[in-house]
Amino acid sequence: GQAGAAARRTQQRASAATWPSPAHGLGFAARSTNRGHSAASSASAAPAVADAPPKAIYLSEYAAPDYAFAKVALDFNLGEERTVVGNTVSVEPTYTGGVSRPLFLNGDPCVELTSIEVDGKALPPSAFVLTPKGLTITAPPTEPFTLVITTVIKPQDNTELEGLYKSSGNFCTQCEAEGFRRITFFQDRPDVMSVFTTTITADKALYPVLLSNGNLVDSGDLDGGARHFTVWEDPFVKPSYLFALVAGNLGVIEDTFQTCSGRDVALRIYVEHHNLDKADFAMASLIKSMAWDEEVFGLEYDLDLFNIVAVDDFNMGAMENKSLNIFNSRLILATPQTATDADYAAIEGVVAHEYFHNWTGNRVTCRDWFQLSLKEGLTVYRDQEFSSDMNSRGVKRIGDVSRVRAAQFPQDAGPMVRGEPGPAGG
Repeated sequence: GQAGAAARRTQQRASAATWPSPAHGLGFAARSTNRGHSAASSASAAPAVADAPPKAIYLSEYAAPDYAFAKVALDFNLGEERTVVGNTVSVEPTYTGGVSRPLFLNGDPCVELTSIEVDGKALPPSAFVLTPKGLTITAPPTEPFTLVITTVIKPQDNTELEGLYKSSGNFCTQCEAEGFRRITFFQDRPDVMSVFTTTITADKALYPVLLSNGNLVDSGDLDGGARHFTVWEDPFVKPSYLFALVAGNLGVIEDTFQTCSGRDVALRIYVEHHNLDKADFAMASLIKSMAWDEEVFGLEYDLDLFNIVAVDDFNMGAMENKSLNIFNSRLILATPQTATDADYAAIEGVVAHEYFHNWTGNRVTCRDWFQLSLKEGLTVYRDQEFSSDMNSRGVKRIGDVSRVRAAQFPQDAGPMVRGEPGPAGG
């Protein structure tokens, strides 16, 4: 999202883009010392590996993945001490020829592997290699197969606030750019596009709100009402960086929007209870954004539900996860008693920006992280046009140019700056 772009650029400069090739996976195998251990013991006993110097990644090195992930079914059992994540993937080889190629899945030391199966059969330790960087299945089937991975994570200990973390009693995710690998083992790269179905189970009293991407297709109580579940289905393919999950005790304001084709879309903004009186302007901004995108670009919203969550502890400014935008509260909340004109303009612009990503960034996304500026640049242009149409085009242009000049030419922003001498030397 616009507000979090600077933070993501910092991370991406540090980690660049990762495109693990078969050789990359085999390189991990050569360094691994865990092959004789069980999955669980391998995960917990992975040897300490010194951080290698950052390696430059070049656009010319891009290689398409050898495996497509057509469908992904995620099952989250949220707990206070540990969260169990089930990950069922429909894997389709994309290469030709009968020789199996290694499948590398990005991972992180915070993810504990408890089991791994291919087509219903547990993989022996000799069939995969586990390292702090991920997991390599050395010889997967050459025909489509089902991969099932079960992991355990501890969101309450996730102080990096990437992946799934817990803060102020709420579970929340941030997966752009490389956070999903801190949830489960996966091809965590933007050119792996999948249809996601997500099941969330949690304590009903502690987490009455359970949200993920897509449409809500099922929900109910478990254990006599002590726990409950929701099932979310996103029919459109997306990369893992757009996955989102929120669980917590949140208040909600609701509205509806009728699209140009006559469909009713439910709109909901979830906030912490003490902020319920401050979200009305954000809802109005969302409705204006949806109408403007239809009128100006002919782009109609494509699901039955659009959710925004605003929490005080979200680590980015805002994030455009498909149908579940997550914001830091400061970019959603406003009341006439405390907000300035600039606050209102910022909220309107950022709400629009994240919504516009539904088409420029989500439905049409980047192949690799070298293309980050394409999805962000186009969406920034769209939100600037929106804000210009909603307010004063001239004032908006002056503000945008002022910000660009301040960032690009900081030497011109100090108190000692003098203008260039004119014809008379003044």
